[in-house]
Amino acid sequence: MTDTPAALYLKDVPEQFQKLKDLADRALAQVRDDDLFTVLDAESNSLAVLMQHVGGNLRSRFTAFLTSDGEKPDRNREAELSVAPRTTRLDLEARWETGWGALFVALAELAEEDLTRTVAIRAEPHTVVRAIDRSLTHVAYHVGQIVLLARHSVGGAWQTLSIPRGGSQALNERMFGR
Repeated sequence: MTDTPAALYLKDVPEQFQKLKDLADRALAQVRDDDLFTVLDAESNSLAVLMQHVGGNLRSRFTAFLTSDGEKPDRNREAELSVAPRTTRLDLEARWETGWGALFVALAELAEEDLTRTVAIRAEPHTVVRAIDRSLTHVAYHVGQIVLLARHSVGGAWQTLSIPRGGSQALNERMFGR
């Protein structure tokens, strides 16, 4: 792979998605199974709903990414926004991983010349770059929600996912060799 802007983008985008997935996975790993289904209020999503929605969205958008509309006929977005009785963590994780798997396969198959192609999402034309960026921002939005809800659920037992409070100076000293 060369260092063209397109090549750099194709290298960076999967890394950015992987960082988001890792962040969400590390947050979700701290949550008790029962707490995945807790809602803060009637208009809020549970962690389970967010996992279903992100998984369903990614599966729909990135399965046959270049050759079919990103809103697949078999996707039921409304069903993603409620949790069926007897749904387990394993069920949620399977749907989550299916979506992420479809994304990473589609990204790995892209060539530089694909970035200017047109794909559709709900019949709306997007360049491949725009469709990927749309998905990246959508996923980032929901990963932020996942981290917030997981942290709320775990409370004082929360293990930070980034620089701990009060740790910036020590990190900077280590990174800059001061």
